[in-house]
Amino acid sequence: MSRLREALGEDPEAYFVEKRYEFISKVVSRVLRGAKPLTLSDLLDKVFLDRVLGIPIFLALWWALFRFAFHVSAPFSDLIDLFFAQLGDVARQHIANERWASFVADGICAGFGSVLVFIPPIFFLFLGLAILEDSGYLARAAFVVDRILYKLGLHGRSFIPMLIGFGCNVPGIMATRTIDREEDRILTILVNPLMSCSARLPVYVLVGGAVLGAYAAAGTYFMYLLGIGLAVAMALLFRRVIPYFRARRPAFIMELPLYARPTLRSVLTHMYERGILFLKKAGGIIFTVMVVVWFLSTHPWGAGEPYIYMLGRVLEPLFAPLGFDWRAAVALFFGFLAKEVVVETFGVLVGVEGEEALRKAIASMFTPLKGIAFMVFTLIYVPCVATVAVIYRETGSVKWTLFAMLYELILAYVVALVIIVVGLALGYA
Repeated sequence: MSRLREALGEDPEAYFVEKRYEFISKVVSRVLRGAKPLTLSDLLDKVFLDRVLGIPIFLALWWALFRFAFHVSAPFSDLIDLFFAQLGDVARQHIANERWASFVADGICAGFGSVLVFIPPIFFLFLGLAILEDSGYLARAAFVVDRILYKLGLHGRSFIPMLIGFGCNVPGIMATRTIDREEDRILTILVNPLMSCSARLPVYVLVGGAVLGAYAAAGTYFMYLLGIGLAVAMALLFRRVIPYFRARRPAFIMELPLYARPTLRSVLTHMYERGILFLKKAGGIIFTVMVVVWFLSTHPWGAGEPYIYMLGRVLEPLFAPLGFDWRAAVALFFGFLAKEVVVETFGVLVGVEGEEALRKAIASMFTPLKGIAFMVFTLIYVPCVATVAVIYRETGSVKWTLFAMLYELILAYVVALVIIVVGLALGYA
């Protein structure tokens, strides 16, 4: 088989599949009379599936999706921000008990408000994905990206779980069940958490908006591309250094659906279902962590250092080489429970209300270089508790679960440190 692969210059299975379809096309052209009419679907496929244009078109559509999600959602985020800011003021004015007033205003309003302002971008991101999916383009994107994935160590079917991972890594990992070979399935599971789930988006929007200004959308787009690049790089590395993954992958064959015009009802239904799933998953965790963070940041009440400050001082030396202070360290610590909690923790720790005030506080905490490093660390480091649980359930292995957590933590630290070191060497603060 290896000699045959060397002689053909590609995987034999893929080669013979292609030759088989070439033979079928010749037979069909001889049997059917008359020229086959060139349809709109054929013309679109010539462009979207082109070896040269396919990837640039995919990247351009992805960029347009993020621009759409950011700009269209901005007015809705402003309304939510204004609502929770006023609600916090009302709580302080009408709740006589100082501790209860602090809990409602600084805990509930600041905590929930700091997260819910980022719900509109998430919903509009799901809306854009639904349009691309219902139109039939995403299947073409899987076909185009497979050419790269196959050469770099991932099965073509890995694209769909990875794509689902942009919404949430939990269903993305569960979607690997469609991959036949166990080695390919586990490899896809290991790299899937590097796909930037929707829970990380609020962190990018907050920190990116605070330190990157007009380039916030570009910074967020870069995080998604970096996640894809790291997933492919780690798959290639694992394929080469871990004997379990060295077996050759089979070729990826799929049937492309017809192009279709997305209906308003369909795309809105998909947006709603995925958005509500995100809220249900995150809601309970957010409330629980919100109470814990508020308690640790306000107690012992009226005396001494708060407990959360003590925790931060313990963690701060670990993140000092990255330039993160104790507040950033604490936010990342609680982010292990759920990534959206990072934003909520910042909202409680800095003690301000409103998106604009929170961004100003973040801007005083991070330089642009440190802000990018923090976004990258959030992208890569240990996945949330729910993702860790599903990794264990799908692999049935403590070994692979611990390996996934450990390599991502190390990778996050190394990549963030490289960004800081290179940035400082280039003269950026």
